Amino acid sequence: MNTDMTRGNPLSRILRFMFPLMLGNIFQQLYNMADTMIVGRTVSQNALAAVGSTGTIMFLMQGFALGLTTGFTVLTSQAFGAKSEKRIRRSFANAVLLSLIVAASVTAIFVIFMHPILRLLNTPADIYEDAYSYIHMIAWGLICCVAYNLGSSLLRAVGNSKVPLYTLIFSASLNVALDLLLILVFHMGVMGAAVATNISQAVSAVLCFAYILKKEKIMIPHKGEWYIGRSESRVQIQVGLPMALQFAITASGTMVQQAAINTFGSTAVAAFTAASKFQNLMTQSNIAMGQTMATYCGQNFGAGKTDRVESGVRSAVISSAIFSIAEGLIVWYLTPYTLRLFFTDGADVKDLLPWAMPYVFYCVICYIPLSMIFIFRNSMQGCGYGMLPMLGGVVELAARLSMSVLAIRKRTYTFAAASDPSAWVAAGIFTGIAYLFVMKDIRRRQEKA
Repeated sequence: MNTDMTRGNPLSRILRFMFPLMLGNIFQQLYNMADTMIVGRTVSQNALAAVGSTGTIMFLMQGFALGLTTGFTVLTSQAFGAKSEKRIRRSFANAVLLSLIVAASVTAIFVIFMHPILRLLNTPADIYEDAYSYIHMIAWGLICCVAYNLGSSLLRAVGNSKVPLYTLIFSASLNVALDLLLILVFHMGVMGAAVATNISQAVSAVLCFAYILKKEKIMIPHKGEWYIGRSESRVQIQVGLPMALQFAITASGTMVQQAAINTFGSTAVAAFTAASKFQNLMTQSNIAMGQTMATYCGQNFGAGKTDRVESGVRSAVISSAIFSIAEGLIVWYLTPYTLRLFFTDGADVKDLLPWAMPYVFYCVICYIPLSMIFIFRNSMQGCGYGMLPMLGGVVELAARLSMSVLAIRKRTYTFAAASDPSAWVAAGIFTGIAYLFVMKDIRRRQEKA
């Protein structure tokens, strides 16, 4: 089931690899959507707002861990492209050991500092306790998230995008079943939703690694290869740490945005949460294309095929622009209807639309810049360049921070709603220019070699 992306038509290889990833990402989004929808419809609107208000913290925790684990497996992708089995095994062992250290460290930090973080975000008093219960439990289960993301990233690195999809389909279904059981039968409220998410991600991780052990023998380290090596660690950290910091920087900006949203009350938070969940679901093609390009560029860079890297990126840009237009139309027209899925029949959607639709409008007109961020950023990372993508995160932070601060100072929701799109435009331009610089640098190095 492995895909060698150094051969064949680039567009065909990219799309065939991307679609299973996109479906898998959709099911992963259903984890959070299931939590939000079930909590909103079976507990209360305030409970939904509580879960939604912690979304940026979850993104910070999981994004930092995801960035590191994804960066750790870029070396695996390059080794696979170079057809070096020993390097594949060593990168696998090193990635697993480094990821365990990351999971323990990040878990400890967030468990200890969760109360100060929630207060920093201006979490409304009427949802504070539920928000803490939910995100505190999610923090304890971070090891499950790290393990799944590492397993799926390792499989993608060797060209396997289908197994992560199958595991997510099963786990997403399990998550919904556990949500209903723990919330409706055991009356655990938002805590039950968090426990369901942790268990489901743990199952995903077990399934991924079980498959690797049984089917991907090329990746399994020999007895003497289980150690943290200096050379592998240097390369993996050089790529993984900037990726993690880029996620952290982006998450910091979204946390400031969430703080701005929180100042408008729990109704605004609930409406924003529901609209953003649907939007995130519909834009998973962007993330999937980025994941695909990391693998595609990693394998081709490892094989020394720079022309193929550039042709693949061009194909990805055109495809993603088309996807973005279609997704924007769907989100704009369906958001008023999907809001009803998140609330009880007694909730008045008319009260939510003034908060949801401005945010949706500003976002959908900027979907194309958003898609470019994922393509250029992941393509650079696949080629082993970590610093420029991280600087793109800094540009994104600056734009989002500026709009969010304006929203808080001016007490104007429009600025808060426009925080995400302004960040996408700024980062999209920066990463596009950075990608051109990277390709020029790669060619210069090849000429000198």
